[in-house]
Amino acid sequence: MPTQLARFTDNCVDLSQKAVVGEPQPPLQKGRGGYADWVIVAIHCLREYLDQPYRRLLDILHEMPRITAKLGLAVDELPDFTTVCTRKQDLEMRIWRVLLRLSASLHEFGEVQAIDSTSLAYRSSSHNYAKRVKDTFESVKTTLLVDCTSGAIFDVHCSMNLPHDTQIAWQVLMRNLDQLETVVADKGSDWDDLRHKLREEGVRPMIKHREFYSLDAAHNARIDDDVYHRRSIVEAIFFSLRKRFGSTTRAKTWFGQFREIVLKAAVRNHERAVRL
Repeated sequence: MPTQLARFTDNCVDLSQKAVVGEPQPPLQKGRGGYADWVIVAIHCLREYLDQPYRRLLDILHEMPRITAKLGLAVDELPDFTTVCTRKQDLEMRIWRVLLRLSASLHEFGEVQAIDSTSLAYRSSSHNYAKRVKDTFESVKTTLLVDCTSGAIFDVHCSMNLPHDTQIAWQVLMRNLDQLETVVADKGSDWDDLRHKLREEGVRPMIKHREFYSLDAAHNARIDDDVYHRRSIVEAIFFSLRKRFGSTTRAKTWFGQFREIVLKAAVRNHERAVRL
């Protein structure tokens, strides 16, 4: 029976090839072609899964010819760790988002989805380094849209500007309407326009009202608590992401941090799928 790592690698290779536009390229083309994009994506998935720095990951893969063969490479054909690190910045964000969506498709969705936001801290190596590179940002506001039955993450929104939750929810939910049945959210997403739009699309919004008037309290009293309290699942997923991958991001650029967060969400979906 294949090991969990072997099954994870098979999933990574398959989904990485699908995430890249067009027919999958050969894993390695001598000369200018270099390594195919899907190989770099799969290696980054393995890096997050094994929780290793770039250099150590490639050392480990050199001792794992069966796993390396699943990438279509011989051990002596593995890229240098600097190549893996540099190529990640060249890959479009679209590829990582498609990878996340494909990883979510490994799970069966239920009837209730939840959305919530939190901040993931960024911690540079030292204050002196941060001052030298004029590093001023401290956290990334991260919003997850999850399925409450499978626990799969099927969309992530990241921002450095700390927009209001209602605006983020509008953007995230509108691009995932085909996956939604009942959406639960806390008072941070309280916006009547959002509720009306979701109902027009056949989605049941279960978003608590901020209680400015007695009518708001009456609306909240009508909410089915058993369904609404399933919103705690997205909070549990934030906790599990921090516990599994750490509470801070490591990339030194804002776009690198966005890619890192989306990749971690995709790896979590992969990991849960191979455990089933």
